[in-house]
Amino acid sequence: MIRLYLTASVLILMPLLACKSPERTPEGPIDGNAMTTYLRQLEDSLKAEIAVSFYDFATGQYFGYRDTVMMHAASTMKVAVMIEVFRQAEAGEFSIEDSIRVKNEFRSIVDGSPYTLEVSADGEKTLYHRLGQKASIRELLEQMITRSSNLATNLLIEMVDAKNVTATMRELGADRIQVLRGVEDIKAYERGLSNRTSAHDLTMILRAIVENRAASPKSCQEMLDVLKRQQWRRKIPTGVPEGVPVANKTGSITRIDHDCAVIFPPDRKPYVLVVLTHGIEKHDKASETIAAISRYVWQAVAATNRSPN
Repeated sequence: MIRLYLTASVLILMPLLACKSPERTPEGPIDGNAMTTYLRQLEDSLKAEIAVSFYDFATGQYFGYRDTVMMHAASTMKVAVMIEVFRQAEAGEFSIEDSIRVKNEFRSIVDGSPYTLEVSADGEKTLYHRLGQKASIRELLEQMITRSSNLATNLLIEMVDAKNVTATMRELGADRIQVLRGVEDIKAYERGLSNRTSAHDLTMILRAIVENRAASPKSCQEMLDVLKRQQWRRKIPTGVPEGVPVANKTGSITRIDHDCAVIFPPDRKPYVLVVLTHGIEKHDKASETIAAISRYVWQAVAATNRSPN
């Protein structure tokens, strides 16, 4: 199933200022002025770029800081791929329980030339021991999200087609995200053809899952369950108390560290938090920064819950 989707060939560089989204609302747990000041101070101290997007299902508040600035998506785009897999399964293209052959040869979007993935660069390595064997689509989805398997990701993107992934994201209100290719297509990377996203778009994507718009309610719940089994927990989940359910997907490459998450506080509707960072040299420092932002937001939400009606 191939859907044609036309996109602009040139991406417009968004200004590096706090961007106001049309849906921004003032009432809710986040004090916009205080949080903007906090994030600017973080950027200044780190000499890095930070983008944040927050949506609260309890109050409808939206807050964005540089939320429309485009950055390399890293592995956060795997959430979009997961949605497309579930949607195509619901459309009858295949079953989630079907199996496909595991291989490590893919085609560059530049000229169709073959390339392979480096095992050492992958967060999940066991799949490489099964080349030539079959793995279920459900298993590949699990590995793509919970262990950030690049090999599983490329197998699934090849199956559903990256153009379809981007087209579906447009249907869900994510107007800027670009899913162009699989992982480690070096020829495409050298020509500037990389998967890119904004914090706002990742928030829209996660909202669509929570609101059962990304697919059927059953599939959306399955997606949240997979995200809750995420094994990379050092970023947004570290900023909330232990035991609070968090459905998240991280992403990192050189000087890029991201996390996008749905947080489920007790006795309250959930909220979405997306933090993108660019320019922090050490991944550990970036993870600490994202956790600190998450903690700031959690404390604001908790303070609102304690406030008298």
